[in-house]
Amino acid sequence: MGVQESSNFPVIRTVGLQGLLVTFADKLSEPSNRAALAFQGALEQRLMTGVIETSTSLASVFVRFDPSELSHDVLREQLQGLLADRDWYAAPLPEGRRFWRVPTVYGTDLAPQLAEAADAAGMTEAQAIDSLGSARVRVLTIGFAASQPYLGTLGEEWDLPRQTELTPMVPQGALVQAIRQFVLFTAPAPTGWRHVGQTGMRLFRPEMEHPFALRAGDELIFEPVARADFLRLREGDPLNGGASVSEIAS
Repeated sequence: MGVQESSNFPVIRTVGLQGLLVTFADKLSEPSNRAALAFQGALEQRLMTGVIETSTSLASVFVRFDPSELSHDVLREQLQGLLADRDWYAAPLPEGRRFWRVPTVYGTDLAPQLAEAADAAGMTEAQAIDSLGSARVRVLTIGFAASQPYLGTLGEEWDLPRQTELTPMVPQGALVQAIRQFVLFTAPAPTGWRHVGQTGMRLFRPEMEHPFALRAGDELIFEPVARADFLRLREGDPLNGGASVSEIAS
């Protein structure tokens, strides 16, 4: 596989009595995340007997199975066969992904750490808004909290250290910048990263048939809007805060 980062990958590991983990790299990169998303998509299409569910992390795919129907060894052999089928690091991303345009207010009292982040990145606030507000990012994985996405990657100028003190709480819909990524908070929570933007999206929707608004592989752009426009959009659309969504062509 020409673009893989190490000859040690991909690797399959046993996870307890009911799981195998297929890992494509020991760190996040575009190829390793692409491989994880594409491989998981292929597994979902195959509907392998005995496989209960699959999920992705930044660079891995977890496969949970029923050991009464399928042994570790048989599943490992099937996964190895699928791994050998193509170069997953250069595979097309799975179908069904979506592109979201999310109105976002940067700075102001609603996202008070933009100035600190801009200064750390060597930018003015206006330059930071231009940079962050034009970045098209991918849902790399969902984790930490229900429906909470990790989004990236941002340019190297956004590879910033953590804050020296914990922010006691950011609200639902907070756009937080962390290690060349965004994290979009699904619920109020403390964080050691900088709250640079605020959206009106409600990501976890337990009352709906599909409770997670976003899926791994979706893409987003957090478009800057004025504070007054943001408040109007959030009031008029409490579910999405004015966000629009379209299918990404294969």
